[in-house]
Amino acid sequence: MRKALGRGIDSLITKVQNNDISGDIVQKIPVGKIRPNRFQPRRNFDEASLAELSESIKERGLLQPISVWKDHGEDDYELIAGERRLRASKLAGLAEIDAIVKKDLDDEQKLGLSLIENIQREDLNAVDTALGYRQLMDNFGVSQADIAKQVGKSRAAVSNTLRLLELDEDIRQGIQAGAISEGHARALISIPDSAKRREFYQRIMAEKLSVRDVESFAQGFHAQKPRAPKAPRAGSRRTPEVVDMESSLEKTLGTKVELCPGPGPQNGKIVIHYFSLDDLDRVTQILKK
Repeated sequence: MRKALGRGIDSLITKVQNNDISGDIVQKIPVGKIRPNRFQPRRNFDEASLAELSESIKERGLLQPISVWKDHGEDDYELIAGERRLRASKLAGLAEIDAIVKKDLDDEQKLGLSLIENIQREDLNAVDTALGYRQLMDNFGVSQADIAKQVGKSRAAVSNTLRLLELDEDIRQGIQAGAISEGHARALISIPDSAKRREFYQRIMAEKLSVRDVESFAQGFHAQKPRAPKAPRAGSRRTPEVVDMESSLEKTLGTKVELCPGPGPQNGKIVIHYFSLDDLDRVTQILKK
């Protein structure tokens, strides 16, 4: 299953958003006949949040039906989206639940619908979202650009979310459990030194550090990295003033900066280095201020 979605991801997502898959039916079905979703992106479910949703369902009923599929000839159903609602409904003691029933889907559509509906409609944490993106890419060869277009995010945002999967397992688990925020995680991944990254993760947990604290450390880490000495270029004018200005810019931007004089006395260029897409986003945000 490492191919593009058979009917095209654009067409598939449009049908998901419009609930326009042929044969859709909204009906009440027994909760005991619903199988778990094989492709569920969400890995963690907050018990307190489930309890609150359960109480809301007891008082006001289920406001939005879940989505399931039912293959021809089968007696039970498989969940597409709405696992929190299904779990909360079971806690509330419901024997039946309102569901949009999609029929006669092939495996490609099942995986695509499951991932896309969960990514777009559920409040997923960043790591679970990244795992959903990765499944789309690995199973269907869907590009990051196509994912970005369909979930309404920039290509860089999708890429940065995927990069969270490069973090150590305990840090990823911290994001999934809500112990640290996505902002913390993005700041951590901009620290290229793994040991320093893990050290700062422990400090976040112990000292309740803010995202800005981690960003400041990351900026300082890049600014303080020693630079290899360069042989002077013929005709270059690296005056003490140029060196001081480079140093000042590096402290402000938290990354390596080079001033390159041009052929004339009043022109040249500024070269700003970045070491990851997160680093590029961080520097860009500073420049926009």
